[in-house]
Amino acid sequence: MEGIDNVAIVVEPIEAPAEIVVEAASDKIVVHITDNIPFGHKFAIRDIPEGGLILKYGEPIGVARIDIKAGQHVHVHNLESKRGRGDQ
Repeated sequence: MEGIDNVAIVVEPIEAPAEIVVEAASDKIVVHITDNIPFGHKFAIRDIPEGGLILKYGEPIGVARIDIKAGQHVHVHNLESKRGRGDQ
């Protein structure tokens, strides 16, 4: 599944619980949002195992520090950036 996004970015804040339909490639994926997602942040659209690549726009942007379930917020608390963290 290399090159297929496993996160999506919100264009407005989402309050959990919520149900979002994501159009990914030729699929429509229904994601049950379990965390509040701030504007511009990412959420998992499918499960990502600890150590798995996080793919955005078809490119690896980081590695999951822990198991991330579909619908969870993806940010510095559970993602180790491949580009370096701006908060350290």
